[in-house]
Amino acid sequence: MSEQKTATGFPEIKVPALWTFAALVLGFVAAILLKGSPALAPLLALAEPMGSLWLKALQLTILPLVIGLVVTGISQTLAAANGGALARRAVGMFVLVLLVAGTMSALLVPALIELFPIPAKAVAALSGGAGDAGKVPGVAGILNAMMPENIFAAAAAGAMLPVVIFAALFALALTRIGEPQRQSITRFFEGLAGAMMVIVGWVLMLAPLGVFGLAMSLGAKTGADAIGALAHYIVVVTAAGLVVLLAGYGLAITLGGKKLGEFTRAMVPVNAVAISTQSSLASLPAMLAATRKLGVRESTADFVLPMAVAIFRATSPAMNLAVAIYAAYLTGTPLTAAALVAGVFVAFLVSLSSVSLPGTISFVISVGPIANAMGVPIAPLALLVAVEMLPDIMRTLGNVTLDVAVTSAADRGSGSEA
Repeated sequence: MSEQKTATGFPEIKVPALWTFAALVLGFVAAILLKGSPALAPLLALAEPMGSLWLKALQLTILPLVIGLVVTGISQTLAAANGGALARRAVGMFVLVLLVAGTMSALLVPALIELFPIPAKAVAALSGGAGDAGKVPGVAGILNAMMPENIFAAAAAGAMLPVVIFAALFALALTRIGEPQRQSITRFFEGLAGAMMVIVGWVLMLAPLGVFGLAMSLGAKTGADAIGALAHYIVVVTAAGLVVLLAGYGLAITLGGKKLGEFTRAMVPVNAVAISTQSSLASLPAMLAATRKLGVRESTADFVLPMAVAIFRATSPAMNLAVAIYAAYLTGTPLTAAALVAGVFVAFLVSLSSVSLPGTISFVISVGPIANAMGVPIAPLALLVAVEMLPDIMRTLGNVTLDVAVTSAADRGSGSEA
């Protein structure tokens, strides 16, 4: 496994996305071809526990990793906001876009699934079993959930919402203590997050084996029906990202003062790099060139764009929440207003923490807390992660579009500021 240091100091871990997708297909094909033959039973006896153990290993590190990333992500966002008027304007736009994107997804995705239901034959198998999930309070009790009597008991019970809120409050409290103490504590959480990311990377290196086992079991139960359900999932989640991408064009035209054709032409090379690399960081040079074409001042672009790449993931709340909502429909989990509010809030906080993470790792550590906060079992994520490489293209396209759009808007709003 190849590991590098990212600009944030976190290890960048390569995951076998293509091998994982291939294992998903192979598992389905093998189960379908062997269905009804005596060779299927011994293969399932090996494949089913292999998939189950891999899923448990995947769940193991979510809590400490999320705590570490929320603390460091919010700390970095607050530090960026202290960089002057331009920084505060940009960070304010980041926050607004993330909250609006999450709210849009909470309204749009359930409506899409109601209009175009998940194929009924595959729902039971894709659900991965009911399982236990974190408990979300009702509307009257949501404030109490923000302040649990015992944060460790809340964590042990799988109540992700109060844990994430506590981590956010802890990160805010760090701004009120001395610089030496703040740096020491922040470095501890950076180290915690980095170590947990390495462990998640190790687990995901085994994803082809785990996904193959889960796909074999699923294919034996549902045949080709599950393939249609996965295609349905990709379309629904990608639709949430598409809305965010289109909103980026609207932002560039309204607040950025750019013409539609002008902005579209400038984004063509950026989109080409984004599709080929699926990385906002790799697209940064192309984004800088696009802002030059759009007439954005170099001083603004050189400051805002790197900050956007570091702390701004425009599509994350919308698409991560869409995955959690889809998992709720798969498992038959009712989505109350309080659950959706909790999902939007946690999706916002977690999006600040997905700094320079590979798409597959980001999927696991971002969607898991949202699903837990909404009371949704996370078992379906083990199979959905295998096709994440396809929605991840829309994630990157939406992110780079909003990065350039917000930079244009921040530059226009800064007046004579450099």
